Amino acid sequence: MQYFHWDIENDGTLWKKLKEDARHLSAIGITALWLPPAYKGYSGIDDVGYGVYDLYDLGEFDQKGTIRTKYGTKDEYLEAIKECHKYGIDIYADMVFNHKMGADHTDAVEAIKSDPNDRNKDIAKSETIKAWTHFDFKGRHDKYSTFKWTAKHFTGVDYDDRSKHKAIYRFKDELWSKDVSSENGNYDYLMGADVDVMDPEVKDELYRYGLWYLDFTDVDGFRLDALKHIDDSFFKGWLAFLREKTHKELFTVGEYWSNDIAELTSYLKDIDRSYSLFDVPLHYHFFEISNGGGYFDMGAIFNDTLVKNDPQKAVTFVENHDTQIGQALQTVVADWFKPMAYACILLREEGYPCIFYGDYYGIDKYKTRAFKEIIDKMLDIRKTKMSGKRHDYLDDRDIIGWTYEGLKDDEGFALILDDGPGGMKVMDLGKRNANKTFIDISGNSDHEVTTDIEGRATFSVEGGNFGIYVARSFKMER
Repeated sequence: MQYFHWDIENDGTLWKKLKEDARHLSAIGITALWLPPAYKGYSGIDDVGYGVYDLYDLGEFDQKGTIRTKYGTKDEYLEAIKECHKYGIDIYADMVFNHKMGADHTDAVEAIKSDPNDRNKDIAKSETIKAWTHFDFKGRHDKYSTFKWTAKHFTGVDYDDRSKHKAIYRFKDELWSKDVSSENGNYDYLMGADVDVMDPEVKDELYRYGLWYLDFTDVDGFRLDALKHIDDSFFKGWLAFLREKTHKELFTVGEYWSNDIAELTSYLKDIDRSYSLFDVPLHYHFFEISNGGGYFDMGAIFNDTLVKNDPQKAVTFVENHDTQIGQALQTVVADWFKPMAYACILLREEGYPCIFYGDYYGIDKYKTRAFKEIIDKMLDIRKTKMSGKRHDYLDDRDIIGWTYEGLKDDEGFALILDDGPGGMKVMDLGKRNANKTFIDISGNSDHEVTTDIEGRATFSVEGGNFGIYVARSFKMER
């Protein structure tokens, strides 16, 4: 589960809530949590964590007008991690290395404006600008690290404090990294002060930081931010170093935001498949179906997705903090389809599904619906029923489904999904489920079906709806 959303209240209680929630999360079947960036952001308690100021301040020092972060204090963070470990839940920390913001001072530096639509092109002569690139973290008093960031550790910025002008400035003595996304010609620059991760001093510091973070927090892996903008080789080397030093697996998933499966596949090849990626194309399929008026080909729902092409490296998701209401990448999956999208990632064994906090608990600011009840049912089926042979019926533009035969005393289940007018589909549960009655526990109908002597049955579904059919004897574990 991604255990946060963009608009969580900045009351400093998330780490406390997580500690209280750990037992429940474990009980429903959550095995790992992706937590938000825990370090101090440039906007203090308002910062979600992606406006990185001090990587070493986990809510411990009086900086940016606050000791705690949006989510709580350093001690509360560490206590929450320990509590999650107590219940067998791994913790993945969010690493944001692409940029820094909220510098303590400016540096005078020679810079050249880049064309925002083609960053490979310079559009002005070199000029001296005042760049916010000097970080000395006086509030931390050199605890944990004495490293000070200056202009030489960055590639560029988007603001000249001398002229008060906004533009993309590349520092004269630097070049944009070559091994990044080719979007906008070169997508090295994203925001803030662009970190030069390949600078020897920066590289050494970030390698040291990774070891410090693992030792200090005892997290189990990472979520990597903004990979399109960071040299392909950096995190491959960074993870190899940490894995060698710690002798731990350190499961890692990266955010490479692209809807192009060929681009994701190429990136995985470039990093020697050393970590997983979020399945962005699958998310866009969900978004398109839910807003497509029934015209999307449901039989192609998994086509050109990471979970189909490379399931071992696919982390599937329905929503995240960037796709939710009000964000730059807003692509909200409509409520009518959202449970079906979760069925697609939770009720199949391919991929590593990630549930979004905002979908599970709702988002108070926007009064969005909480899907806790149906997600809990799916998680229970995932734990207890998703076994044996699977039969896929991805053979129709509107109505699709699949079944699991189950093993031993387990009867398995059947799932049917529809984005059209509704109808029926004959599906096979295998001879081991012959002459058995199945009921729909989705809450959408009171349909019952009985299989024939071969284990087949006709399953019905209402228009734009779904059904999850389990044996009549099924009871939730909790």
